[in-house]
Amino acid sequence: MVAQGRRNGSAPAPRRAPEAENEVDEGAAADVAATGSGGSAHSARAIPEAAVARLAVYLRVLSAMAEQGATTVSSEELSAAAGVNSAKLRKDLSYIGSYGTRGVGYEVQVLVGQLERILGLTRQHKVAVVGIGNLGHALANYGGFPGRGFPVEALFDIDPDLIGVPVGGVPVSHLDDIPTVCAERGISIGVIATPPTAAQSVCDRLVAGGVQCILNFAPVVLQVPEHVEVRKVDLAVELQILSFHVARRAADEAGAAGADGTKDVVVS
Repeated sequence: MVAQGRRNGSAPAPRRAPEAENEVDEGAAADVAATGSGGSAHSARAIPEAAVARLAVYLRVLSAMAEQGATTVSSEELSAAAGVNSAKLRKDLSYIGSYGTRGVGYEVQVLVGQLERILGLTRQHKVAVVGIGNLGHALANYGGFPGRGFPVEALFDIDPDLIGVPVGGVPVSHLDDIPTVCAERGISIGVIATPPTAAQSVCDRLVAGGVQCILNFAPVVLQVPEHVEVRKVDLAVELQILSFHVARRAADEAGAAGADGTKDVVVS
């Protein structure tokens, strides 16, 4: 979790989000000058978790724009591409001390660098995938991870037919070797793609190997030490949320049809 930060034991004074791309928050600018970070006005711990998630989306969008040759982008263009309103985007970017210039916008490469720094992407994070079933195979073979700084360096399973077999160029090791292999290879992120009954024991092994961040695809709640960060991905829950929105839309449309004076037809 990303906690709200305090400086010198007291809460920082509230700051108004800049209303225009060239309006610089004087307090944030002072933070930049004091830290010498060149664009990290707030401590990473002071950024709300919801904003962190949006910063990752902005980075993905900006990286795609950079690949297409874009050099500058306005807040309106970036907010539209990221699916947020421009005021919220400017507020989010103020956390990293980034302010655009009226009529010009933001420099794409500069903003990419600032986002990479605040998200900790200036160095690689080695990944281990545990559970080499269909999902584990897909994750191990996904070519997008290394290019974004997340090389898959270790794979684990309990199936004797898989042990020693390379998947995505990485040999599969046994679950019992998780602590040793993770410590030797400097694994910082563990991905659990096992059945739910095995997830907690796998988690314990990952923690024993020095892994501090876990991405959990198993539909269980993991018990971890306070210093270990867990992100849960439950595809069934996501589908249920989508189902809710479909049902709500259908109810809204039915209500609108009723308000237009249409009559329900009852078939007996």
